[in-house]
Amino acid sequence: MNLTERRIALLPLDDRPVNVLLPGDVANVAGVALDVPDAAMLPEYREPGDTAALAAWLRERAENPSTTHLVVSLDMLAYGGLIASRTSSDSVRDVLARLDVLREIKRKRPELEIYAVTLVMRASNSYSNAEEPEYWKDYGKDLHELGGALHRVVWETEDGLGVGAADVPDSVVSDYASRRVRNHILNLSALLLKNEGVLDFLAVTADDTATFAAGSAEQVWLRHWMRFLPGASDTLMYPGADEVGAALVARAIAESNDASPSFEARVAQEGGFEIVPSFENRPLSASVARQIRAAGARQVESDADVVLVLHAPDPDRHDMFRGYPVKPNREAAEATAALIKRSLDEGSRVALADVRFPNGADAELLKRLADEGLLDRLEAFGAWNTAGNTIGSVIALTVAAEVGRAAGSYDPEASQRALLTRLLDDYAYQCVIRSEKGPQLFPDRFPLADDVDVRTAEAIIRAEMNQMLGEELPGEDWTVSSLTLPWRRSFEVAIRLSRN
Repeated sequence: MNLTERRIALLPLDDRPVNVLLPGDVANVAGVALDVPDAAMLPEYREPGDTAALAAWLRERAENPSTTHLVVSLDMLAYGGLIASRTSSDSVRDVLARLDVLREIKRKRPELEIYAVTLVMRASNSYSNAEEPEYWKDYGKDLHELGGALHRVVWETEDGLGVGAADVPDSVVSDYASRRVRNHILNLSALLLKNEGVLDFLAVTADDTATFAAGSAEQVWLRHWMRFLPGASDTLMYPGADEVGAALVARAIAESNDASPSFEARVAQEGGFEIVPSFENRPLSASVARQIRAAGARQVESDADVVLVLHAPDPDRHDMFRGYPVKPNREAAEATAALIKRSLDEGSRVALADVRFPNGADAELLKRLADEGLLDRLEAFGAWNTAGNTIGSVIALTVAAEVGRAAGSYDPEASQRALLTRLLDDYAYQCVIRSEKGPQLFPDRFPLADDVDVRTAEAIIRAEMNQMLGEELPGEDWTVSSLTLPWRRSFEVAIRLSRN
């Protein structure tokens, strides 16, 4: 069976574009068929997905002999999606029982490869309850700080250390801690599935964490069992969440063709690899290494298939979205642009992960690359949300292109569409349009209440993007044919492109 005859079935983390459309872009670049559940089965914002229907869908896909890989979000399978994993009232017993479908499938088709990802629950350092339990609006930052305080004493052997959140009711702490315990038990169960041989690959990723946090403490305990369980010792644990579906689809594509593309990671800023990006708990170098491995690729020092250029994190930790003003740095942008040009001039294929700021691209860098005609020479680009999100998606798209070329199934038009989609989302929208028009278009916090406001925002954003395609971005032959706000908020857009 050649690559184009194989099918991959994806159970995504939720219904947002980065979890459904981005993995589809990865598959399209390589010329591979990707199956995703119908929208009716998936969650819709805070409404959980249909876990019984999703399990039945997995069984059905597993019965198709053309399906060679299942890529499964355990949060979707067990809870019905990412938000449900934080907010649902499902019991531990019910959650764990939903994993049994994977054991059943593996018994019936032992040759079917099952790749899975499970998340360490985040503790958002905010008072926004848009994706959290309702009490987060009153106690979110306090619960985040409590997790960090408990992590700092995790090695203490004495009881009664007096660590607590004095202003948070015990009932709230109990509910939050119980949800974390349930999530931790699911993650331990994922390690057992890996140890049993049910899972052929497992990624345990951390969603929006910090050096000291409840989730970072839980990773210490998970790492202990990863080392202890022989069959789980090759589990990868690293910062990330929404990009993992795309990365594991890329891994399935690489494995199907018995390929392992090589990457050389380069950064222009001195000490850039040692910086711990915002919302993460590991240096950039560690995240890059694990993201490359997760996507089925190899990291090398030279003579790589692809040069991965990273625009290093801002040491002052400015943010494109969360109220911290971006501080332009012309020297950093010039250095990264020069590194990209030099790498291209060497004859290398180059992919760019712009992780300088969370939640959007560095405008200084993108304008310089556009002026020098370098944007359309990139293999892939990303600059969205956290550093892990950006790095994983860039690597996934690049792996798909490399494997597709080797297999003769590479689709250059799909590759260009994927590159333009990320430029439109991560730069045109996140960096420019939302910054300039966000307050006007999104008068509500989360989400927009009025349908008219939603349609108006979608129309304006689409028009702005199409104007930028002709003036700033290398997409004069393309049009944004559809643009929607899937969760009726400013944070993400669903973009569909068509050729003129």
